[in-house]
Amino acid sequence: MRIDKFLKVSRLIKRREVAKQLCDASNVYVNSKLAKASTEVKEGDLLKIILGNRIIEGKINCIKPFANKIDSQEMFTFLNGQGE
Repeated sequence: MRIDKFLKVSRLIKRREVAKQLCDASNVYVNSKLAKASTEVKEGDLLKIILGNRIIEGKINCIKPFANKIDSQEMFTFLNGQGE
């Protein structure tokens, strides 16, 4: 799945266009590598997202094409205490 779609489906970012803009601004990293919006992600990948003065780091647990609120919480595990 593309990183921009994953960020939207997992509800880390509310809109896919915003996720794309974050990638274009060099604020998203997958496995410590700068990610474009089209970068493919898979289970086990580590994400780092820079949102202003906040840094979100975590691990992708599962990939789902669609997810309700409960399922979206299972898709990503925060590693730096954010989102809890």
